[in-house]
Amino acid sequence: MSAAPSPAAPAHPVSVVGIGADGWPGLSGTARGALREAEVLIGGARQLDLLPPECAGVRVAWPSPLRPAVPRLLAEHRERRVAVLASGDPMFYGIGRALAQELGPQGLRVLPHPSSVAYACARLGWPVEDTEVVTLVGRPAARLAASLYEGRRLLVLSADASTPATVATLLTERGFGPSGLRVLEQLGAADEACADGLAESWEHPPGDRLNVIAIDCRASADALRLGAVPGLPDEAYEHDGQLTKRHVRAATLGTLAPAPGELLWDVGGGSGSIAVEWLRAHPSCRAVSVERDPVRAERITRNAERLGVPALRVVTGPAPAALAGLAAPDAVFIGGGLTAPGLLDACWAALRPGGRLVANTVTLESEALLAEWHKAQGGELVRLAVAHAVPVGGFTGWRQAMPVTQWSAVKPPGSGARTHKGDRS
Repeated sequence: MSAAPSPAAPAHPVSVVGIGADGWPGLSGTARGALREAEVLIGGARQLDLLPPECAGVRVAWPSPLRPAVPRLLAEHRERRVAVLASGDPMFYGIGRALAQELGPQGLRVLPHPSSVAYACARLGWPVEDTEVVTLVGRPAARLAASLYEGRRLLVLSADASTPATVATLLTERGFGPSGLRVLEQLGAADEACADGLAESWEHPPGDRLNVIAIDCRASADALRLGAVPGLPDEAYEHDGQLTKRHVRAATLGTLAPAPGELLWDVGGGSGSIAVEWLRAHPSCRAVSVERDPVRAERITRNAERLGVPALRVVTGPAPAALAGLAAPDAVFIGGGLTAPGLLDACWAALRPGGRLVANTVTLESEALLAEWHKAQGGELVRLAVAHAVPVGGFTGWRQAMPVTQWSAVKPPGSGARTHKGDRS
């Protein structure tokens, strides 16, 4: 099904031309023709400088910040033939995304060039489909930590010349100091260069700002092993005892059932472990952790940074008041404060139809409240009990942890949900 025309549709489709470090000589005849015919050429200053005089259109450099300027520039040149320059493949972490959002696919003519990832994999002999790509362009370096697993091959899109040293430091701090690094600069150009080394002993000075970092992940012998599924070791978290323990956490995340793009409210965040592992489930997952204690709120932020999900939003304040104005969630976890007046009502009201609510407690008072909600809304009421083997004199016995009562329910379709500015359609 074709998309509806954009109200800002240009008189002529906008040509989006990918260009590499090799500049004009590396372009196809079709791409060159589009640039020659353009009345307006929009791109970064460096990209515009790669074009020869025969590209006679008016040259417009992107301002900073770029994204807010896109609608204005498109509207300003709506009646003219416009070509936009992009690095490599415009639809791979490029300007093509923003242009498609503004004009729709029918308003674009995209002419891609090999991406830096394609060039890097060609130089390294790495299959593209087996190589994970992490971009640090305009994003915090901490997000790389979520992709670190023994034996994995990663390509990092650098923000600038300082990124390789930042990555080497992060790898060393996260227990991946033995990982091999190769920094590939000016890929596709005549003056390609590379630098090799180990993260823990990286001493190369900053080179070219146009670089891609290849990482061959190797963990140190004493690195804490983190898996790809919920239930990270408790010692992965900084906490003061307010932590949903590993086995209960794994069961809770299984019930919450994160899916790509979904938003979680983690109410009574404690150490933030539920929100952190929700975000680690998929890069597009979103989460808000609500914690009334400022000290714990800061701790949640540190845990999120260390475990590779710095996008976790932390709201400091008591619930339900602190929930006001948040986008409607796809799932809610309540790990503390269940008896706060109106908390369950507010969470249930805000939840999207078809969304999941999961609440855990170890107290009789909160357990009674969950029993009432189970009677009114249905769902599932379970008790989770975990025992650990411990020394008993010269023998071994079981030490029972406090049992956790868990209520979970799915909000029926058509129930309605509170909507907020910023909700996705």
